Amino acid sequence: MVYYTPMDISRIVSLLGLCLLGLCACEGPLNNPYPARERQANIYYASFSERPKHLDPAVAYSSDEYRLIAQIYEPPLQYHYLKRPYTLVPLVAETMPEVTYFDQSGQPLPADAPTDRIAFSEFLITIRQGVYYQPHPAFSRDEKGRWRYHHLTPERVEGIKTPLEFADPGSRELTAEDFVYQIKRLVHPQLHSPIAGLMQRHIVGLADFAADMARRYREEKTEGFFDLRPYDIEGVRVVDRYHYSIRLHGKYPQFKYWLAMPFFAPMPWEADRFYHQPPLQEKNLTLDWYPVGTGPYMLVQNNPNRRMVLASNPNFHGERYPDTGEAADGPAGLLRDRGKPLPFIDQVHYLLERESIPAWNKFLQGYYEASGIGSDSFDQAIRFGVTGQARLTDTLAGKGVRLQTAVAPSIYYLGFNMLDPVVGGLDERHRKLRQALSIAIDYEEFIAIFTNGRGIPAQGVLPPGIFGWLKGPEGINPYVYEWKNGHPVRKPIEVAKKLLAEAGFPGGRSPATGEPLLLYFDTPGGGPDDKARLNWYRKQFAKLGIQLVIRATDYNRFREKMRTGNAQIFVWGWNADYPDPENFFFLLYGPNGKVEHGGENAANYHNPAFDRLFEKMRNMENTPRRRLLIEKMQEIVRRDAPWVFGYHPKNFTLFHSWLHNVKPNMMANNTLKYMRLDSADRARLRRLWNRPVWWPLGLLLGMMALAVVPAWLSWRKRRQATAL
Repeated sequence: MVYYTPMDISRIVSLLGLCLLGLCACEGPLNNPYPARERQANIYYASFSERPKHLDPAVAYSSDEYRLIAQIYEPPLQYHYLKRPYTLVPLVAETMPEVTYFDQSGQPLPADAPTDRIAFSEFLITIRQGVYYQPHPAFSRDEKGRWRYHHLTPERVEGIKTPLEFADPGSRELTAEDFVYQIKRLVHPQLHSPIAGLMQRHIVGLADFAADMARRYREEKTEGFFDLRPYDIEGVRVVDRYHYSIRLHGKYPQFKYWLAMPFFAPMPWEADRFYHQPPLQEKNLTLDWYPVGTGPYMLVQNNPNRRMVLASNPNFHGERYPDTGEAADGPAGLLRDRGKPLPFIDQVHYLLERESIPAWNKFLQGYYEASGIGSDSFDQAIRFGVTGQARLTDTLAGKGVRLQTAVAPSIYYLGFNMLDPVVGGLDERHRKLRQALSIAIDYEEFIAIFTNGRGIPAQGVLPPGIFGWLKGPEGINPYVYEWKNGHPVRKPIEVAKKLLAEAGFPGGRSPATGEPLLLYFDTPGGGPDDKARLNWYRKQFAKLGIQLVIRATDYNRFREKMRTGNAQIFVWGWNADYPDPENFFFLLYGPNGKVEHGGENAANYHNPAFDRLFEKMRNMENTPRRRLLIEKMQEIVRRDAPWVFGYHPKNFTLFHSWLHNVKPNMMANNTLKYMRLDSADRARLRRLWNRPVWWPLGLLLGMMALAVVPAWLSWRKRRQATAL
């Protein structure tokens, strides 16, 4: 046993007191996870839960990947940050592409030429002059003009962990050749671009180029850098240093949306060559790990087990904040920085958070600028008013947190297999059965129960923000809703029961047998997490006396049933590749039927009248005539009801008061450059929200001090007794 003298206790108390004084003298919160030097730095902090698989723009295609590379790579076009509906504007292109149409003999056609006369469309793209790449060793040359880092040995890269550690980085101006080189990379034999097949159908000569490159790659048995520069694509041409053209088969106006994706961002051949050196690949220094772009940011640290860091590109070309937006943007403060150079933020730190609760708590403490809302934290963040309007809880509102909501360009729907003899068919009897189910399945209730109110019921194929979507009474589905008191109201269940009786199933029973109508719901999964949702669907069908049988399988078996047409009723979803009505209506186009053609028409819906309208509409510009065709198409599918139009998800995002210029843009991924931080205000509020609680430590010190007094008296008494 260890005995402490009063002197020892006194020293312990003194030491604890000194520690307390030291802690009190510390500037800033004690729980701050960031270094003191970053306290008022212009750094945006965010989290990620899984590392991105690809950072090469030819291969990357997920939102986790785009949140990084869209800040680094710059395609020709981008979406206007503030305008709605979503509008394309030039990025590194000088102007919007010039489109020329040609007939089969190569003769130019007028802009309003009939679609069936157009054999080819040619997009001429003019790029901005004076745009330079980020500093990078791939561009570095010595005094004699020789490549400084294109012939690296293992000895030269010893100790190198990132490309930024090379002593003499270089840069060069962006050219048209860089865009053409990237298009070639979409069919590179060593890569597997997710859009290679689609682009081979559209870009003239790309399929032949892909086959030729695959043959040459096999014959040459290339192990390192396979140079694509010497070979040409028939339909892709460098006109001069700042112009290039892309020729497409037929008319395909939606191609302009692809020009806003990283797939069509420029790629300098020097970077491709640099990263194919074996000493770098052994260190995992590749284009998939360290991108090379012209954007506002560059990746300076890639440690997916801890953090990923973007820093502002010193060579950025000086893009400006938008001058205009929507009518409400001015009063909302979104135009205060109009015309100012971008970006406003110096660095972006993405930190690994495998669990949602720690990330949420750090947001509440002010250590992350923005946050989504998980199911575990939803009640802490959101309350719904009597009108169903989402609002922040008093706690978050008192912190100055702001809520931004935006309807995603997506749709979730319940589909009917139109090849099925019970629920399919375009005759009146089967239509009324599907219309009755469309009324009975209460997606308002589904949204409230399963998505915490984060969604709006779909009135047709198109979500808000897409050309052709209509607001108000003109935009409702009249077969399911009525317009009352300024909003759509689902028709009473009695209307659905009447339709069901007219379909030949009064009370949900077969007149011939008297048995309940049996329908089959095919779904992947069916585990404990799905039980409540599947039971909910059973109850919706039971409103009409219909018995719903759940057929749950694994995902591969479910996909096979969909492909072969053996599913009867299913739930499916779609997220837009680009904000055009064609990208939604093609899901119901007959020649895209999944069973017959292997397409995305999972319902196998085929109505010749709808198909004819779609063929006219799909390649049109956004004009009043196109809107009229869309309204006719909406009317047809609402009446036929191949889907129960479910809901469009609604994204809820929270932002702290010190983050400015925040407006959700569900199509753009390169939005960090527009945001601005008030780092001084952030530091002040962090101190306010994270004040340490000292009284327990003070109480402990007081108790220890009180313990010293009797011990000291006892010790003194023993000393005196010994002296006597």
